[in-house]
Amino acid sequence: MRKILIVGAGQSGLHLAHGLLSHGYDVTVITGQTSTEIRTGRPAVTQLTYPTVLGYERELNIDFWSSQAPHIETSKLHAYPAPGPAAMTVTGSFADRTYAVSVDRRVKMADWLEYFEDSGGKVVIHGVTLSDLDYFSRMFDLVVVAVGHGELGALFEPDPDRFSGARPRMLVQANIYDVANDTGFPESIGWIGSAAKAGNIWLFPILTADGPCHSLFIADKLAGPIGAWIDKPRPDELWRRMVDLLRRNTPEYYERVRDAELVDGRSTLIQTLTPQVRKAVARLPSGGNVLGIADVVITSDPFAGQGWNNSTRCAKSYLECILERGDRPFDAEFLSGMFERFWLYGYDAELWADTVSNYWEAPPPEHVNAVLGAAATYREAGDRWIQGWNDPSSFRDWLYDPEGARAYLAELSAKYES
Repeated sequence: MRKILIVGAGQSGLHLAHGLLSHGYDVTVITGQTSTEIRTGRPAVTQLTYPTVLGYERELNIDFWSSQAPHIETSKLHAYPAPGPAAMTVTGSFADRTYAVSVDRRVKMADWLEYFEDSGGKVVIHGVTLSDLDYFSRMFDLVVVAVGHGELGALFEPDPDRFSGARPRMLVQANIYDVANDTGFPESIGWIGSAAKAGNIWLFPILTADGPCHSLFIADKLAGPIGAWIDKPRPDELWRRMVDLLRRNTPEYYERVRDAELVDGRSTLIQTLTPQVRKAVARLPSGGNVLGIADVVITSDPFAGQGWNNSTRCAKSYLECILERGDRPFDAEFLSGMFERFWLYGYDAELWADTVSNYWEAPPPEHVNAVLGAAATYREAGDRWIQGWNDPSSFRDWLYDPEGARAYLAELSAKYES
């Protein structure tokens, strides 16, 4: 039985751990926090689990929350070129009455970690150093690193040869109660806003340990308004600033959250981050190799909404490669090939992140704006736009390609204007 070590207990690491365990591998997860410490820790950036990824979780019997979490079937996208009423609104739904869900990371990772151990996986609660990795590389057939910060994250060098839409970002977030409904739409609708003067915004329902609420986050360049909040205000003051920013720039969002309240004193988050792409294979001082997964080697701007999409798809791709490898060694060439296989999807996710996250800094080509305008006019196109967040590779033929965009626009015109 092949022995595999996964360092880190996040979305990608635990998904891969459950997948390997279900196929009879001897799997150990080492993490610096117990499940209780994860549950009671600070919040993380809110993530969506899209329909396709939900399907992958169900295949492993680890979708524990869909019966409780709000079903996000429909979303709205608002664009604000200047403060004031939205200049453009796109409304769309996922295909075939499917839905996304958002579950607080503290709930999801703690549940997954406990279930992994209950299912026969080994869990070790301990910090890991570079010298530890050296030792582990001789004990295990494969070591996968799912921790992208600190000494372990520094193992993985930046990869300038791969495309990345990364730019430094400031992010603020709050979990809140009493968000006003969007009249005529279900309570579970998701809102996505992009404002030239206020940054990029998500307002989505989320399931927490205390039940459903909403999560509001705003991400912007460091030179933007929230970049000045380097004093890292206390939760109440941070929430006041967030609401005031919306009041001045995005009135529809302000009206929905003006009477909202923080869930508790640990409901806010403020941090800087720099999305990046790094080389997936790192060489240890002893000569052994370790493989980075998901956020360790590819992180996107959070506004692109691809965090757990990337993590799960990377874990699934790695799982398939490992199963296909059988008893053959996990040498450096093979490990690099594992990431190359995932990069077929990862590149599209990065391209999407660049397209939407930097809209006001680097306006897209004319044909992209034309398609966005059609999406605001025709619900069919709005559906297709929203469905692309589930799988950004679907944008290749009808959004990124000028000829494909023009053909799609002509098709819509013939269908609705003839």
